[in-house]
Amino acid sequence: MSVCGAARCRGAVRRILQQNRAVCSHTSGSAAEGIREKLQAFPGGSVELQKQRDSGVALLTVNNPARMNAFSGSMMLELEQRVRELETWTEGKAVIVQGAAGTFCSGSDLNAVRAIANPHDGMKMCEFMQNTLTRLLRLPLISVALVEGRALGGGAELTTACDFRLMTSDGVIQFVHKHMGLVPGWGGAARLVRIVGSQNALKLLSRAKKVDPDTGKQMGLVDEVLHCSSGEGNALSHAERWLGQFIQGPAPVIQAVKRVVVSGRELALDEALQTERSVFGTVWGGPANLEALALKPKHK
Repeated sequence: MSVCGAARCRGAVRRILQQNRAVCSHTSGSAAEGIREKLQAFPGGSVELQKQRDSGVALLTVNNPARMNAFSGSMMLELEQRVRELETWTEGKAVIVQGAAGTFCSGSDLNAVRAIANPHDGMKMCEFMQNTLTRLLRLPLISVALVEGRALGGGAELTTACDFRLMTSDGVIQFVHKHMGLVPGWGGAARLVRIVGSQNALKLLSRAKKVDPDTGKQMGLVDEVLHCSSGEGNALSHAERWLGQFIQGPAPVIQAVKRVVVSGRELALDEALQTERSVFGTVWGGPANLEALALKPKHK
């Protein structure tokens, strides 16, 4: 590839990344700063990120076992920071989202929720988390939600912000919002409709139905049921083996695949085609492409 061509391709990639980070961009201004201060006033737990450079797989762990891994205010802020770190991880291929201590996530910490229960702050918190989870879904990494134990409310919404969902044999996903007099506010309803269709989404939300692994797989919410139980300690290794089939090859190629899928899913056809051409230009003539061509026998 020529120097000019490579420069154009790098420019195209920068534009794509800027588009991905521009979701609800108005939340990054004074409105977001206001809600950040209020969220920071409710500490507890953590969101941990571990990058495995050899495999290119990151582990994103929601860690607040005392409250079934519910998101405190400070954890919401940490989640955004971890997503920002993953957006710029050039060596990465995938991320596994998991909960600590054998359970996934029970949504948001009620202490923080009660403190910002007024409509104004509630809307800003909703906007903040929508933005963060949309950025998670748009990462140039293949994302997997590893559901051990329960994924409730906002935790169920978190699973829909990943490309794939894996469940242990005793896992449960439940959109319990109706029992709280609410509907999903972190983008979970819109994403759920795209995953399982409007009819199934309506059933899950209106009944607050518990989704076991078999039911989830039948309706397309769950991609694979792992042959292990929550808390046994081997769910992660099962998930890593399952994920391995999708991440063989160089990181730039895996990231390029994810980018064209995101553009095809979210953009109008003409824009998606333009993005696909731009991403194609980033890998055409690259090391992986040239190596693959060298290994292929010539046609007689």
